[in-house]
Amino acid sequence: IGLTGYRRRGEETYMALKDIIGSPLGFGAAPLGNMFRAIPQEEALATVEAAWDEGIRYFDNAPFYGAGLAEIRMGEALRNKPRDEYVISTKVGRIVLDELEEGTRDNGEKGAVFEHGRSNKVINDYSADATLRSIEDSLKRLQTDHIDIVWVHDLAQDFYGDEWIGMFETARQGAFKTLDGLRDEGVIKAWGLGVNRVEAIELLLDLDGPRPDGSLLAGRYTLLDHDRALQRLVPQAAERGFGIVVGGPYSSGALVGGPNFEYAPAPPEILDKMARIKAIADRHGVSMKAAGLHFSLANPAVAAVIPGASRPSRIAEDRAALEEVIPSQFWRELREAGLVNPAAPLPE
Repeated sequence: IGLTGYRRRGEETYMALKDIIGSPLGFGAAPLGNMFRAIPQEEALATVEAAWDEGIRYFDNAPFYGAGLAEIRMGEALRNKPRDEYVISTKVGRIVLDELEEGTRDNGEKGAVFEHGRSNKVINDYSADATLRSIEDSLKRLQTDHIDIVWVHDLAQDFYGDEWIGMFETARQGAFKTLDGLRDEGVIKAWGLGVNRVEAIELLLDLDGPRPDGSLLAGRYTLLDHDRALQRLVPQAAERGFGIVVGGPYSSGALVGGPNFEYAPAPPEILDKMARIKAIADRHGVSMKAAGLHFSLANPAVAAVIPGASRPSRIAEDRAALEEVIPSQFWRELREAGLVNPAAPLPE
């Protein structure tokens, strides 16, 4: 089974995730939900327009991003674009209510990451009915008549702690079966999980019932953090033709000199690893963005990378990083310094 072309399960044949998405570089819309800062509407719309102008045609979103704000902004930015020329993924598991939130939201390890988003109350619900309602609500916010890929969002321990297995079981009986059916009926093209932890996707792949097409894994297959994913998930995904979309390839900005890692201030060991990689990159004239994107995409299990951007200028940087030529000696030095896992495929 390959990661391109078609994948066969039983009597049915499905297009591979990499071919559905169509290109290695996508757009992660979390910043459009006012992640970490209040982004002016004009800047948000201009960022999506810049992505379009740079040839990006895969856009990932979620109701959770600013309580619907990111979907609303993306819908506005793309509403006049030919719908058959781009791919949208969004997520289920959260319902955005008209009722406003009172007090502080409990977002697990994500804390106050969207404190500047809309103040609408968001409830967690992975049932079948909630899955269908979430999709309907997203269609309205995105101003579109269909969604190509649906991820079941944040179904992992970083959000639910010890309760995550119970939430997973609810989704197994609700969201998973619903999305499997929608994909088989041709309403959507693919589905899987959208998470920040490896364990949830491993559990999904162990199930007999649902037949997911891939998953969005944020922050766990990056140049700074990839050891856990390589133990079991990534080899199993490659073997089964299960595509992985890498979210957060810059590790919340830590790889490119930002202060955050995993939605929180970067710990000293991460800052040290970043500095060691950067020293080698500087010697070879390699940008850190290029190193991050090329590393993730070198793995055959990876279908695409989706860095987030909140300013138009960042999009051109991402495109330039993707096209940058990196000398093989750079990768050899990272390997020799123990800065990449021995099992990680590196670019040729």
